[in-house]
Parts: sequence; C-alpha cells; structure tokens
Amino acid sequence: MKQNNLLIFLLLSACVVCMNLQAQVRKPQNQPFADQKMYHLGFMVGFHTQDLIMSHTGYVGANDEVWFTEIPSYSVGFSVGMIGDRYLNQYMNLRLAPSLHFGERRFVFKEQSSGEEYESALRSNYLTIPLYLKFSPERTGNFRPYLLAGAYAAVNIGQKKDDVLSFKSMDYGLEIGVGCNIYLPLFKLCPELKFSFGLADVVNKDRSDLSDPDMLKYTQAISSGKTRMISLVFNFE
Repeated sequence: MKQNNLLIFLLLSACVVCMNLQAQVRKPQNQPFADQKMYHLGFMVGFHTQDLIMSHTGYVGANDEVWFTEIPSYSVGFSVGMIGDRYLNQYMNLRLAPSLHFGERRFVFKEQSSGEEYESALRSNYLTIPLYLKFSPERTGNFRPYLLAGAYAAVNIGQKKDDVLSFKSMDYGLEIGVGCNIYLPLFKLCPELKFSFGLADVVNKDRSDLSDPDMLKYTQAISSGKTRMISLVFNFE
C-alpha cells in the first residue's frame, strides 16, 4: 500500500514538474490584442504575373491572312499598395487595399497559313481598388491563416499610343486569396497569394490612334480579352 502511494506521489510530482517546464518553454503570444482593433492600417509589397484570356474572330484580312495571338510566357511585375482594415467580428474583417501593379504582357501573333509571326511586349500598369471580406479561424500561437474574397475595379494607366493592341481604361472583376498572419513583436507579417478574374472585355476595338493601318489586323483578330492575374504579396500591418 505504501509503495502504491509512493508511486502515485512520484507520478503526480513528475506531472507537476512537466507542466512547469512546459509553461516555461511555451512562448507568450506577440500582440495578443492586435486583431481586436476596430481599425488598423498597413502596406503591402509583392510580385505578380498578368495574363489575358482571349477569343478570336477568325477575321480574314488582306491576302487572305488569318491571325491568332497568345501569351506564350509570363513576365514578373511589381506590386505596392496600402491596406485599410475594419474589424467586424471575431472571424471577419472588411478590407480595402488600393494597389499599383507595374508589369507587361508579351504577345505573339501568328498567321494561320504562312506561319509568319510578330512579337510585341506591351506595358501593363494598373491601379486597382479591391474590397474584401477576410475570414479568419481561431489564432494558434503566433499564427492565424485566413481567406479573402471580394471584388475590384481597376484603371489602366500609362498606356502608349500606336501599340499593337490597345486596352480600355477601366476593368473590374472578382478576387480570391489565402494568407497567414504571422505575429511579430512589433507588427504582423502576412504572406498572401491572390487570384484575380476580370469580367470585362478590355480590348479596345477603336484604333483611330494607329498611324499604320496595317497594324489594325491584330486588333481585328481578337474578339474579346479578359484579364487574369496571380499575385504574391507581403502585408505589413
């Protein structure tokens, strides 16, 4: 009986020692009340690639030429922006994140019969104003993953005249994303991956700006084009 009591005492003592050691090893949470702020600001920097989903008219031009186009490879662009966040409840936030995206799209135009090709790299800079709902589960230590979903409006800026293609000044679409809050002692670092799906046809069919009429065949070959973008950004909040 005494041996059993001794074993129980030693077992309880070992449990208490383990709990004390675990409490000493366990790190305290950084910024434990950061997510309860009604409003907070931040900024973001990152990278992106742009695409254009095109459909073709099959237009037959001079000399029975039929042209098609594609974007064979993607160029990496730079993104920078601001963040304004409004706390809604424990699991949801409303977020506004106006951003500038500096990039380009590389087009290859190919004639169906002869195989003749024409390549062009077009500057593609956008000011986007997205509005998101941010969904976050419970925080675990100094990490908290989240999902984003929302819509955006975009303005095309810095477009050159006489480019082989011209794009409309306005665009709009939907955006989804996933990220993770990493709580550091002085701020939150949030890596974020986002996917943008344009809903408008952005190809400008009115090419009265062209000084060379032969360039019009490239615009006439395209029925519509809708933007796509993938962004990897780092938020500092």
